[in-house]
Amino acid sequence: MIWRMALLILTLCLPHPAQADGPRILVMGDSLMAMNRVFGGSVAQALGETLGVPVQDQSVPGARHFFALPLLNAAGLKISTQLTGGPWDYVVLNGYGNDLMFGCGCGTCTRMMTRLISPHGTAGAIPDLVAKLRTSGAKVIYTGYLRTPGVISPVESCGPLGDEMDRRLTLMADRDDGISFVLLSDLVTQDGDRSYHGIDMVHPSIKGSRAIAARIAAIIGK
Repeated sequence: MIWRMALLILTLCLPHPAQADGPRILVMGDSLMAMNRVFGGSVAQALGETLGVPVQDQSVPGARHFFALPLLNAAGLKISTQLTGGPWDYVVLNGYGNDLMFGCGCGTCTRMMTRLISPHGTAGAIPDLVAKLRTSGAKVIYTGYLRTPGVISPVESCGPLGDEMDRRLTLMADRDDGISFVLLSDLVTQDGDRSYHGIDMVHPSIKGSRAIAARIAAIIGK
């Protein structure tokens, strides 16, 4: 009797493994998703901890929607090639920052933005990929990007383009109940709080990754 009670107490005190019968979740995208993975603090890892389920993370730093080197596409540097396995209940992804930064320097990016997603949110590489994911039966959660907290950063000039991309992605999501867009531009206040960013003031800190994951988890947990 005593050993049974001790076993019960030990079981209650041990961490519980993720439940296999929860939602099947795949994360794709660029360094916004992949950052802090080595420390156990990426968006996918925080999302799995929050929901108590396994989360498959295929995100790759530097990934883009348009990547012209086929040999490297196999490494996931083209976001669409990160789709693997399944079936998935949810696919969480982001992407466009590297296309704008390296494709046009966040300058005159009208053509690149239209290739990614049209002004009405109906055409382009992003809607095409999302439509493919929806055809598979998965619900899609697409995220935007963090903004700087009122301090200069290497991507400061990308802010207005990010706002326009957020607008287009919102229109895309509004057309399908199975698509959600997670706005991140308001996650960091403009009061100089750098704690949501890493030292480079571009990528999220562990705190930032967890805050992003919390917004995603709120949608999945509805």
